[in-house]
Amino acid sequence: MNERLPFLRDKTSKLTTSPGVYLMKNKSGSVIYVGKAKNLKNRVSSYFRENPDHTPKVAKMVSNVYDYDFIVTDTEYEALVLECSLIKQYDPKYNILLKDDKGYHYIRISDGDYPRITAEKNKSLSGTYLGPFVSSFTTKQAVDEVNKVFLLPSCKRRFPAEIGKGRPCLNYHIKACMGVCTGKISKADYNETIREAVEYIKNGSALSIERLTAEMERAAEDMEFEKAAFLRDRIAAIKKAGDSQKIITDIKDTDVIAFANSGTAMAVSVLIYRNGRLFDKKVFFFENGESGDIDEFISQYYSDAEIIPKAIIIEEEIENMEMLERLLRERSGHAVSISAAKRGTPLKLAMLSKSNASEHLSLRVGRTGKEIIALEELAKLLGLENPPSYIEAYDISNLSSTSMVAGMVVFENGRPLKSAYKRFSIKDVAEQNDYACMREVLQRRFKHYFAKDDEGFSRLPDLILLDGGKGHVGAVLPLLRDMGIDVPVFGMVKDNKHRTRAIAASGGEISVSDIKPAFFLLTRIQDEVHRFAISYQRSKHEKKSYELELTKVKGIGIKKAQKLILKYRTKSALKEATPEELAETAGVSIEIGRNLYDFIQSSF
Repeated sequence: MNERLPFLRDKTSKLTTSPGVYLMKNKSGSVIYVGKAKNLKNRVSSYFRENPDHTPKVAKMVSNVYDYDFIVTDTEYEALVLECSLIKQYDPKYNILLKDDKGYHYIRISDGDYPRITAEKNKSLSGTYLGPFVSSFTTKQAVDEVNKVFLLPSCKRRFPAEIGKGRPCLNYHIKACMGVCTGKISKADYNETIREAVEYIKNGSALSIERLTAEMERAAEDMEFEKAAFLRDRIAAIKKAGDSQKIITDIKDTDVIAFANSGTAMAVSVLIYRNGRLFDKKVFFFENGESGDIDEFISQYYSDAEIIPKAIIIEEEIENMEMLERLLRERSGHAVSISAAKRGTPLKLAMLSKSNASEHLSLRVGRTGKEIIALEELAKLLGLENPPSYIEAYDISNLSSTSMVAGMVVFENGRPLKSAYKRFSIKDVAEQNDYACMREVLQRRFKHYFAKDDEGFSRLPDLILLDGGKGHVGAVLPLLRDMGIDVPVFGMVKDNKHRTRAIAASGGEISVSDIKPAFFLLTRIQDEVHRFAISYQRSKHEKKSYELELTKVKGIGIKKAQKLILKYRTKSALKEATPEELAETAGVSIEIGRNLYDFIQSSF
C-alpha cells in the first residue's frame, strides 16, 4: 500500500483535462514511468483510485510512486511523440524494455577458390559476412535453403585439394549437391554459382526468379538448351524452397507482430519479411507482468529501428492505429500502414508469428506453445484480463438420490494437477438436485479456504468451471458473492455427442469453435471432471452395496459393515481376511467373525 495515495489523489483532483504526458517518480525523484494521455486528469486518476483493478506491472509501479510531473500538449499525437522522446531520455524502469536474449548471427562466405556458405555465431573466421541477424533460426534456415537450391557442397572435403579423390558422397547421387568433388565443375562456374547464391540471400526469391527467368529465355533464344534447362530447374528449386519456407510473393516489406501471454510472462514475436521472403525474426520477453500494450510496443520498437517497413500486421484492431501510422510515417519518410489480420494471407502470417511467440515463451515457462495459446484464447473468449493459470472444475454425479457425490479437478497452466483433485460426498441434500448439490460443494470448498484448515483449498482459483449450463452458474453465483468470492464462474455445455459446444454465463451462452485450442482444452477439462466424479460415484455405490450385503450376517449392522469396508476396501481383501481379523475389525465375537467369514467366501 502506498502511503502517498491521499496526497496523489488530492493533487490529481486539480489536474487539467488537456492532453499531455505524465512522469511518475519515486522517492528519490527518479522517473520510473512515462505515459501519455488524451485527458490527463482521467488517466492519472485511474492509477490512484480506491479498489483499483491494476495489472501486476501497474500495481507494482503505483506502489513506488512518490510524486509525478506532467507536460501539457495541444493534441494527443503531440503527447505520443513526446512520450517516445522522454522514454528514450529517462529509460524508465516500468516502461517496456525491448531486450531479447539472442546474440547476433551471421552468414559467412569463406575465402578461397571454392568458397562455402555457412551460418556463424561470430566473425572470428576470415571471409565475407552478411548480417548481423538476430535470429539463429532464420540465419540457419537461409543457409540451408541456399545450399539446397544452388546444390552447394555441405560436406567436409577440402577443395581443390580433394577434387577427383574418392567417390562422390550420397548428396551427389540424390541430386542434393552439384558434385565439385567429381572435377566436372570448373572454378569459374562454381564461383558464378556462389555469386548467384549470395544475390539470392540479399535480394530474396522474387528478384532471383525474375532475373533467372530472363536469363533462361535468352538462353533458349540462343538455342543454348542445356543452359536453359539448368536455369529452369534452378527456378523450380527456388519456387519449391519458397513454398516450404513460406516465402510470400504478394507481401513485400512487412513486419508481423504477435503476442503470447502466460499470465506471468509475455513474449512478442516480430517476423520480418523483406523482398517477398522471411528475412529475420525477433522475440522479446517481459517477465512478472511488466509488459506493455501493442501500441506502446510499436512506438518504442520503431523509435530506434534502422528500417521501418511500409506495412505492419498485428493480431487485432487497436485504438491508436491512425496516430501510430502518422508517427511512423514522420520517422520513416514514407507511408506506413498498420492493419489487423482478419483473413487470408495476413491472418496466416499473424498465426505464424503468434506460434513463434508461444513456442519461445513455452521454453521460458515450461509449457507447450499450444497450452499457452489455448489459455490465451480461453481468456479472450470469457473476457478475462489474463490467461487463467489455475482452473477448478466441478461435476455432480449421482444414482437417483443415492451415492450423490461431486468431483473437483484442477488444471494448472493448462495441465491436470492431480495432487489438487478433491472428492465430495453430498451431506445436506437429501434428494436429487444438481443445483443444490453444486451450491453445497462450492460453499464447503470456500469455507475451507477462509478457515485455512486444508492446504489443498488454500489457493483462490483464477476461473471456476461447472459441468452444466447457465442454471448451474445462476445457482452458485449469489452464494459466492455472499461469501466474498470474486472469481469468474462459467458452465460447460455439452452437445449430443458429449462434446463441449458452448460456455454458459449467467446471462446466456458463448459458442466455442471446435477447431480452436480453447475448445480442446475445455473438452479435456470437462471430460476429466466427469470421469473423476463418476469414478467416485461408482466406487461409493459399490462400497454401499458391499455394506448392505454384509448386514445380512446376524450381528453386523451398518456401522460395523462400514468399518470392514473402510479397512479392506476390496472384495479380494475381504476374502483374504481371517475370521479373527474380521471379528477384531468389526468389534464382534469370534463366532460372528466365523459366520461373517463363511458368508464372504460364499457370496463375494
